[in-house]
Amino acid sequence: MRENLSITDLARQLRRNMTKAERLLWQELRNRKLGGHKFNRQFPVVYREIYGKKDFFILDFYCNEKKIAVELDGPIHDSQKDYDQSRDQILLEMGIKVVRYKNEEVNQMELFLQKILNELNFNT
Repeated sequence: MRENLSITDLARQLRRNMTKAERLLWQELRNRKLGGHKFNRQFPVVYREIYGKKDFFILDFYCNEKKIAVELDGPIHDSQKDYDQSRDQILLEMGIKVVRYKNEEVNQMELFLQKILNELNFNT
């Protein structure tokens, strides 16, 4: 699937098929609702290009002004910790800090949003 789609098309597809947790969080982040910070959802980041082939990640939510990616992790992430750690390191080397949360944390939305806001305010 990923091989046949452009980066933009894949990001669009992911936006159309967000998880329940992603949809709930997006409602709280969109239109600068959280502390006036602008977020993009399913945001593609190219980290390497070799012979015209682009390697990229798609971030769940990204605040460019603060260079922070908010990732919501479902059960699949329990079995791919090494991949996630490597990915986060590459992004950090690009100047993007990744903060990871479990999907279930959106169930306590006010507390969860405060955690994100603390990261945004800390990363000034």
